Amino acid sequence: MKHGVIQRAATTEVAHLVDDRPDRATDSAGPIPPRRGRAVSEAIVSRFVTAFDGIAILGTGIVTMQWHSSTVDWRLEGLVVLLGSLLGLNFLRLAGADRFNQFADLGTSIGRALLGWLLTLGALFLAALLVEPLTAVNGPWIALWFSGSVVLLVTSRVVLHNQMRIWNRAGRLGEVVAIVGAGPIAQRLLRSLNTAQGAPRIFGVYDDQAPTLPQRCMGHAILGSVDQLVQDARVHRIDSIIVALPSTSDHLLVETLNKLSLVPVDVKLCPGEFAVRLGTLQASHIGGHTFLNVIDRPLRDWRWIAKSVEDRLLGALILMLIAPVMLAIALLIKLDSPGPVLFRQKRYGFNNQLIEVLKFRTMYQEMSDNNAERLTQRNDPRITRVGAFLRRTSLDELPQFLNVLHGDMSIVGPRPHALSAKAGALLYQEAVKYYDARHRMKPGITGWAQVNGWRGETDTLEQIRKRVEHDLFYIEHWSVALDLQIIARTIFGGFTGRNAF
Repeated sequence: MKHGVIQRAATTEVAHLVDDRPDRATDSAGPIPPRRGRAVSEAIVSRFVTAFDGIAILGTGIVTMQWHSSTVDWRLEGLVVLLGSLLGLNFLRLAGADRFNQFADLGTSIGRALLGWLLTLGALFLAALLVEPLTAVNGPWIALWFSGSVVLLVTSRVVLHNQMRIWNRAGRLGEVVAIVGAGPIAQRLLRSLNTAQGAPRIFGVYDDQAPTLPQRCMGHAILGSVDQLVQDARVHRIDSIIVALPSTSDHLLVETLNKLSLVPVDVKLCPGEFAVRLGTLQASHIGGHTFLNVIDRPLRDWRWIAKSVEDRLLGALILMLIAPVMLAIALLIKLDSPGPVLFRQKRYGFNNQLIEVLKFRTMYQEMSDNNAERLTQRNDPRITRVGAFLRRTSLDELPQFLNVLHGDMSIVGPRPHALSAKAGALLYQEAVKYYDARHRMKPGITGWAQVNGWRGETDTLEQIRKRVEHDLFYIEHWSVALDLQIIARTIFGGFTGRNAF
């Protein structure tokens, strides 16, 4: 009898808690403000922006063609406008101008749009140099076209930035999530979400054992059972439900999912601590089965094509520009010491495959170290006079643009290391756990680690660990915009430094 009274009292308390839920539902930052309208769909907004950009570029081109008289055939001008519109959409996408998460930052949003449009201008200019008929369409109307498009692109970002602020005040940005379960799996999940940047707002926690549980779980109110969640999902604007129950409770899990199938919300399964540690996951379907994608290739599909085009086009252009400098360096090397101009060294490339990296020879021929078993040091007696200058300025790396055109290397990427390179007394592979993860992309002439000062000798474990840390950051966050940033930083200061010798 006593147990029954306590049970009824606890149930009454939970029922009172649920009735007061609009005031009690909280996330880690405090009470969840009421949402006015549906949650904003990131995919729809991004596609809408892409469609507007395409219409703005194409429409502005057509208007300027009609407004400004020209002696050029209008069909040729129309071809240029169409080509520019297609290139513009692709370059804007590559620059990240349609990414939802950057619309709230006005400066970043405008910067990405302008970067994409400037790349389009450069591509059209290059096409005009290569295709003779296109040179005939050069005229004032093109300047008006590009200027008008810039005005529309910038205006759309300003309007969208203001709209983002309105959506934020209305509570329409970000998902509202309910958690099923209050056990160890749910606690670890909530602990992770409480500290994660950009995490969803937690509406509340639900568990069929709610009457016997504390009122809160990791700072969030326990609002009732799964049956209560079904009722709340029909009344309140809950976007997703995450089921954080142990997989060993098969019957309970199936029963919970059956109940949640009654309401129009997304239901996601959190399969324990293992999945929580994996981070962002996607699902794929193979042979009628569903699998979690826990590791993806860094570059695939359009990203791989974009990186390849970037390497081949920029590599060819840069090689043409530096060809006279390379000839002069080759002559100086020949005059300074006997031996070949180029130094060839086996290094690890993409997927741990051995590649032959080209450099200008900077050491005396008889003292060359093909496997880099002995790292270079300041005032190294093995280095020639010309070689010392080449190393300080990194000009000895210029022949690697031939590696880029050959397809062994990229302009930007993790630097290729020699087979026997060491940090202190340890090989790099021994000094850093999962060192080979940096070989998931082609090695580069310059990289994120180099422009952040992690270059030169590695006489401590910290130096190589910092290099690998920056390399993995680059692999995970690759974009054309990041590559262009690294190239610019290399040109304006990345060639020299206190660690270059």
